[in-house]
Amino acid sequence: MTSQNDTASRPIRAAVIGAGHFAYRVHIPVLKSRPEVVLDSVCRIGAEELGVIQDEFGFAFASEDWRDVLARDIDVAVIATPHHLHFEQAMASLDKGCHVLVEKPMCLDPEEAWALVAKAKEVGRELLVSYGWHYKPGLKTARDLIARIGKIEHVLCHMGSFTRGVFAGSGGASRWQHIRIQPEAETWQNADTGGGFAYGQLSHALGLLYWLTDLQAASVGAVTWNAPSQVDLHDAATATFTNGATGVFSGTCGVPHGHGFELDIRIYGAHGSVLIDIETERMILKLPDGVVEDHSVDPGTWTYSCEGPANALVDVALGKGGSESPGSVGARAVETLHALVTSSRAGGRMTAITSKEGHLVDQI
Repeated sequence: MTSQNDTASRPIRAAVIGAGHFAYRVHIPVLKSRPEVVLDSVCRIGAEELGVIQDEFGFAFASEDWRDVLARDIDVAVIATPHHLHFEQAMASLDKGCHVLVEKPMCLDPEEAWALVAKAKEVGRELLVSYGWHYKPGLKTARDLIARIGKIEHVLCHMGSFTRGVFAGSGGASRWQHIRIQPEAETWQNADTGGGFAYGQLSHALGLLYWLTDLQAASVGAVTWNAPSQVDLHDAATATFTNGATGVFSGTCGVPHGHGFELDIRIYGAHGSVLIDIETERMILKLPDGVVEDHSVDPGTWTYSCEGPANALVDVALGKGGSESPGSVGARAVETLHALVTSSRAGGRMTAITSKEGHLVDQI
């Protein structure tokens, strides 16, 4: 493994571990489009699909064993395997000396999430999480607006999507049927390995909330509406934060086909409020005495796509850019999601996140 300074004089050698539907559709084409990148190696289960991807994109090496990929001389790694595999593979990639982009949720266990953050700091590499909205124009402005409303006292965070088929059907959605590599239903429909709406979709909204604010959840109580497989399809939760604020989280896969994502965040401070509505592309600041500032963006600006994280991965490897989706944001989301799922399985009992490392206890 070469130093980061060396990468400025040669191509960035990229590996993709878990070349499933989303990596095939988004991450690999982004890496392929960058002239500074060589597609060195790719891994996935399924020899036929692996061969298709290697041939289509021109990877130099392919294997069904991710450890074979990490034996090669690579600079960056994309981890897009099923959720429960992220920790081991991301940790090994950081130990290798790679900058790492990991799909969200970055892992399932809070202790493991914070261990990844610590490892990235230890080895001097960037750990990025695949949050697409963080790279959209105009959203950073929300931070400045939030700073004007005083101490945050309450938040509402909602995510809705058209993904019922992902969590309780074929594993895909009708709008993706034309894509050669299809989603694997097992990834999304196994409750024991992170299947369900909370980890699969509400993670988007929590990632955005924690990117825009310094909030960190202290406790979560939740109920969910589950499919026969016991993965959650609809989520309702209350939360407290370490600064004393309260919050409400909700999520649903019930948006009808033919419609886009719903993502709403409302933040209420001591001196005002901020609305961020991704679907209608509105961003509104309200201040005392009837003051309203409209910071909404042009139509289409916040339509979801996820080119930003893979481009940022390349840029940090080149030493010319920063991450808008750091591991610390992903870890705070994992804490919240884990507490939500834990609470739901305990019949809605409030679950406290007692330390930064993510230890959870039931709160009586």
